Amino acid sequence: MRVARALTIAGSDSGGGAGIQADLKTFQMLGVYGMTAITAITVQNTKGVFGSHLVPPELVAAQIDAVVRDIGTDAAKTGMLATAEIIEAVAAKIRELGITPLVVDPVMVAKGGAPLLEEDARSTLIRELFPLAAVVTPNISEAEALTGMTIRTRDEMVEAAKRIAALGPGAVVVKGGHLAGDPLDILYDGQAVVEFPGVRVRTPHTHGTGCTFSAAITAELAKGASLLDALGTAKAFISAAIREAPGLGEGHGPTNHWAYSRQHAGSDQPRDAAQVSEDAEGGREAR
Repeated sequence: MRVARALTIAGSDSGGGAGIQADLKTFQMLGVYGMTAITAITVQNTKGVFGSHLVPPELVAAQIDAVVRDIGTDAAKTGMLATAEIIEAVAAKIRELGITPLVVDPVMVAKGGAPLLEEDARSTLIRELFPLAAVVTPNISEAEALTGMTIRTRDEMVEAAKRIAALGPGAVVVKGGHLAGDPLDILYDGQAVVEFPGVRVRTPHTHGTGCTFSAAITAELAKGASLLDALGTAKAFISAAIREAPGLGEGHGPTNHWAYSRQHAGSDQPRDAAQVSEDAEGGREAR
C-alpha cells in the first residue's frame, strides 16, 4: 500500500496548538505520513510567545535534504520562516529537490501579536517562495501586509487575492475569519473566484487555525486531490476542529485536530467533491 508523505517546514510550538505540532497532528488525522524541517524553537502557550531560538539556515536546509532524499515527499508546506536567510535556504532546497506541490502559509504574526517574520524578510518571501507555490494562504492581516490594501469586504478580498496571485503563486486563498460576520474564504486560481462560506463559532480557542488549515490542504494534495477538493476538505477539517475545541489553556486555546476524523469514522467510501463541498458549507464559484 502506498503511503502519502508530506513535509512541513515551520517553527515548533511548545504549546502544541500551532506550528509543526499542529501540522503533524493534521497530517496524521488525514492519513498522511508527516515529516518536519524545524526553522525555530518557540517558547509559547495559549497566552503568548515568550521567546524563540532560530535554527541556522544551513541546518534547516539539511533537514529538508535528509528526509526528502531518503523518504521522499508528495507535498510540502511552509509556515514560520522568520528571516530572509532561512527563506532563501528553503527556496533553494525546494528548487534543487523539485519539491511540489508547495503550500505557502505566509506566517507573519502569532495569534497573540508576536512577530514571526522579520520586516525585511517579506520581500524575500514574495520573491523566493511565491513563484514556487501551488497555493498561498494568507489571512486578512497578512493579505493586507502583502498588498498594502485595507480589506473589509468580500470584493476587497477578491481584489487582494488577485494582487497576490500576480506575485507568482498558482493560486491564492484569502481567509476571512478575521472579518465581522460569518467567515468567508476566497480562492482565486488565476481564472475563477470560488467562495468557501462557513458559520461563525464564538470561541477564543482558535490558536493554530492557519497552520492546521494549510496543513490539511497539504495533506490532501499529497494524496493526489485537486486543489478545489483539498480546500473543501481543509475547510471541513478546520471547521470541525474549531467547533469541538477542547478548551485548554487560559488564552487562545488550540483546536481539536481529531474532530474531523471522528466525525467521519467508519466511512470506507472515498469522499467526492460534492460531499466535501457540502461538509465545508459549500464551495461555490463566483465572479
